[in-house]
Amino acid sequence: MKVIILVLAVLYTAQAEKHYHSIPVKYGVSGSGVTTRYWDCCQPSCGWSENLNNPSGTPVTACTADGSTAAPSNAESSCIGGTAYMCSSQQPRMVNSSFALGYVAASFSGGADTSMCCACIRLDFQGDLSGKSMIVQVTNTGGDLGSNHFDIAIPGGGVGIFTEGCSSQWGCPSTGWGDQYGGVSSEAECSQLPSALQSGCAFRFQFLGGVSNPPVNFEQVECPGDLTGATGCTY
Repeated sequence: MKVIILVLAVLYTAQAEKHYHSIPVKYGVSGSGVTTRYWDCCQPSCGWSENLNNPSGTPVTACTADGSTAAPSNAESSCIGGTAYMCSSQQPRMVNSSFALGYVAASFSGGADTSMCCACIRLDFQGDLSGKSMIVQVTNTGGDLGSNHFDIAIPGGGVGIFTEGCSSQWGCPSTGWGDQYGGVSSEAECSQLPSALQSGCAFRFQFLGGVSNPPVNFEQVECPGDLTGATGCTY
């Protein structure tokens, strides 16, 4: 019986990934990398057309302070005193116990790297999370990121160096919820966040098991519509 259950679980995961188009991109990026987490509420840097691989494409959608209404295309980021924020829909979610979808700030060369804005990457977790994977869309960059570095957008994951976004949007302390770097330390603390962000906060403890900064192997894949539908951006 245990063997049958295991086989069914593997088939279910494979079907879920097929549904979400886990299809490698020919000549796409791949390798091994590191992950961290963040949620600074700022407009993603892939939200500016000049940062896109295709400048005539549609940049990542930003939102007004309610987290759901699309911000005007010319709005300034909340982290430099403007009114454009990260949309609440751009948080991670589980498809099943071993497969999830989400968004990342990423750098492949180190530093602020916009070369892969809106591309999708499959992250296969290693170590304690071996057997789990995510497909993520690159929506942001970061000057403090290293090479092959994926900063997963997880509410309550820490605001990092940008302290104006979440405090102006949700009225939390300038250091965010929990620690400025790292965020909340337990699933119970996710109750501090607005209700719209609590499921994404819990993702860290439910899907990622509270493991901090797990390593990954990664491969560029075709983007599923569930990710591009929330951002409006394609690579």
